[in-house]
Amino acid sequence: MSSRIEITNDTGTFSDNIQKLKQALTEADAVVIGAGAGLSTSAGFVYSGERFKRYFSDFGRKYGFSDMYSGGFYPYKTKEEFWAYWSRYIRVNRYMDPPKPVYTQLLDLVWDKDYFVLTTNVDHCFQKAGFDKHRLFYTQGDYGLFQCSVPCHKKTYENEDAVAAMVLSQGWEIGADNGLTVPEGVTLSTTVPTELLPACPVCGKPLTMNLRSDDRFVEDEGWHRAAKRYEDFLRTHSGRVLYLELGVGYNTPVIIKYPFWQLTAQNPNATYACLNFGEASCPVVLKDRSVCLDGDIGEILSKLLPERR
Repeated sequence: MSSRIEITNDTGTFSDNIQKLKQALTEADAVVIGAGAGLSTSAGFVYSGERFKRYFSDFGRKYGFSDMYSGGFYPYKTKEEFWAYWSRYIRVNRYMDPPKPVYTQLLDLVWDKDYFVLTTNVDHCFQKAGFDKHRLFYTQGDYGLFQCSVPCHKKTYENEDAVAAMVLSQGWEIGADNGLTVPEGVTLSTTVPTELLPACPVCGKPLTMNLRSDDRFVEDEGWHRAAKRYEDFLRTHSGRVLYLELGVGYNTPVIIKYPFWQLTAQNPNATYACLNFGEASCPVVLKDRSVCLDGDIGEILSKLLPERR
């Protein structure tokens, strides 16, 4: 689609765009938030560097990778190793809060608006920040859910207790703030006991994460209810709508970016805003009703907040 549409990142100066977005937020009857990985990156959920060293340096030394993504694709020889890595990964990226308050800043901007969130993120940061769970649609799954790997049935399972048990078995301690620490004198294990491996309660096959990676992804009843609420929201809001796109790249543009362009084009009263680091752009035909802000999303949101508090 993008190859057939002329794109621009020129919708005015940075300061002018801040003012345009403030005005759009003030005047909007509804705000549709589309969030991608860049939003969580801005919030501090990064998968390399100091954060990787703090929680995965033992895996890095043993298996030779230096970031969490690589660890997720590593061909572990046993399920005990696989789940040692993934339980730790889920605990760190799903049950711990992000280091920076970007999601709470965003909620401060829209709490008094009629809003809905569509996101490809699977880290649950919206709900942890206080967003209404009935106004959220996680299209690609949730690190906090397991599903049958076959799958033999269309149901998902909360995994917090199972993940915590596997993390504790490696030697970690879980603090009151959900943070992970290593007790003095403890050497962490990179395996978990076989009896902790998650198995499907129906067929006995291994459970896996509820993440969309192939046609085995389970869209359970909760997923379909959220999809229906999102469809209803779009259908019943045709006035002054702000389509606020945050940290969405071009890996899966058909989920958020292209639909937001189309919805803005169809509604002459709508505004499209794209906040992204290095990838803030819009179709030329929507330039007059668009705001493109290239930079760190958290820093941009902080510039929007003072007058709305």
